Amino acid sequence: MGKRNIDEKLAAKIKKKSIKQRHHTQFYYSFLTIILLICLVQMSISALLNITKVVAYHSKISTLESKQIAAEARNAELKKDIKNFSTTATMESIARNNLKMAGKDEVLVIVNQQQVQEPDKKSKHKKNGHKK
Repeated sequence: MGKRNIDEKLAAKIKKKSIKQRHHTQFYYSFLTIILLICLVQMSISALLNITKVVAYHSKISTLESKQIAAEARNAELKKDIKNFSTTATMESIARNNLKMAGKDEVLVIVNQQQVQEPDKKSKHKKNGHKK
């Protein structure tokens, strides 16, 4: 009987230890699962943010490329205008029309035209002391 009692105590101790070890292992695996889930969520959020940044940068790039094309077209137009305005005939035309200049052997005549404005009806009534 003594041996049986010792065996039962030993078996109970081993069973207790095994249950304790199983609980410890389950806790460890649960903890690792939670950590892995947190890492998975973090990676998903990071991937989503990176994708939105890539889309935003692509839209900015396309906007800047269209602005560059427009600026290059405007630059070409301005270069063409510089070539046109740098000719002697064009400069002479600008000097005659805008700056009121004349050539060496020419006389410049400027005729001023004054516009006569009729006073408003409201101002007539105000001058006469009448109100509308």
